[in-house]
Amino acid sequence: MRRVAEVFPWAAVLFVMALSVRAEPVFAGPPPRIVSMSPSITEILFAIDAGPRVVGVSDFCRYPPAVASLQRVGGLLNPSFETIVSLKPDLVIHQHDSLRVQQSLRELGIKTLPVNLVNLENILKSILIIGEALDDRGPAQRLHDKLEREIASYKTRLAGHRRKSVLMILGDSQDPLRDLYAVGKGTFLDELLTLAGGENILDRSLAVYPKVSKEFILRRSPEAIVEAIPRSNFSEAERLAHIAEWRRFPAIQAVKNDAVHFLAADYILIPGPRLLSIVDQLARAIHPELFDDEKKPAGQTKDARP
Repeated sequence: MRRVAEVFPWAAVLFVMALSVRAEPVFAGPPPRIVSMSPSITEILFAIDAGPRVVGVSDFCRYPPAVASLQRVGGLLNPSFETIVSLKPDLVIHQHDSLRVQQSLRELGIKTLPVNLVNLENILKSILIIGEALDDRGPAQRLHDKLEREIASYKTRLAGHRRKSVLMILGDSQDPLRDLYAVGKGTFLDELLTLAGGENILDRSLAVYPKVSKEFILRRSPEAIVEAIPRSNFSEAERLAHIAEWRRFPAIQAVKNDAVHFLAADYILIPGPRLLSIVDQLARAIHPELFDDEKKPAGQTKDARP
């Protein structure tokens, strides 16, 4: 992974502070002006009908379409504190491990709310925490309960079916099968993979997204391979190029049985309200026999057949 150099415009921030710095914000009722520091948080806010309160979002927020008109405030690695201060937010919501961002914002007199989105349990909890902070528990509770019901539904549907061994790759390389990084145990995507009836072959990995070799894949020979492509414009030409590379290794069960799949969606790495769409696509890829009698949804997985 490349190290990212971070340069913050402290002089500009200090100038803005001199004009607008204030004590810990105080407001009656729910915070009227909110800044979101991640796509997951933005999607949660809009899903619980808090979109009209959002005045700024991170550079990586693309959904829902309404965010296109909102002010960008940088990302967790390069936040624009000057821009955030200029928006006069009553609350900035960020992920729990962004301690430096949290400290800097509080020093600027801006109230923050850290939320934990590392796994399903904490995503559900964070939805309720955000609803509580916004003093609007109803929509948050409804979203929480809806996701909980859908999770339970998948568990029921897949109960009693043998789990299939799966390798899940973080795809999108211009050179297929080079520098392969996989989804490790204990991650958000690993949890969704398990919910979809898969058994991650990286059961002994200590890294969250380890680099894996072709030799390892040949040795473990998973029953299914899923490439997670974090964009929706994955073309047919790209798919065929990836398939051609995989077919160089016919000894792998997934290749031999035409069980190489591609999940291409811009939300594939976002632990937010659309997570059940990821589970649905994974389940259809891993256990297609359970969905033969149903119409496949838009954005369906594509297997290794020519």
